Amino acid sequence: MKNTLGDLNNHLFAQLEKLGDEDLNGEQMDAEIRRAEAMAKIGEQIIKTGELQLKAMIHMDEYGYERAKAVPEMLEVRGGGEVSVEVAAGSS
Repeated sequence: MKNTLGDLNNHLFAQLEKLGDEDLNGEQMDAEIRRAEAMAKIGEQIIKTGELQLKAMIHMDEYGYERAKAVPEMLEVRGGGEVSVEVAAGSS
C-alpha cells in the first residue's frame, strides 16, 4: 500500500471541489453526492485505521516494546524529503 492520509485528504478536497461545480445538472450532482458519501464513509474507516496504528505505536513506545521505530506507511506524509506523522483530528 502506497497511499497515505495526505493522499486521502487530497482526494476528499478534490471531491469537495466537484460538488461545488455549478455546471453540474441535477443527475450529475446526484451522482457526485453519492460518490462523496461513499468516499466519506471509506475515508472515515481509513482514518480510524490510522488512529489505531498510531495508538499502537504510542502504546509500544510507552511500554518499551523493542522494535525498529518505523512509522506505518499509511501515516507518512510525502514531500520535501522529510517524513512526518499526521494525527487525525479528534483522536484521543
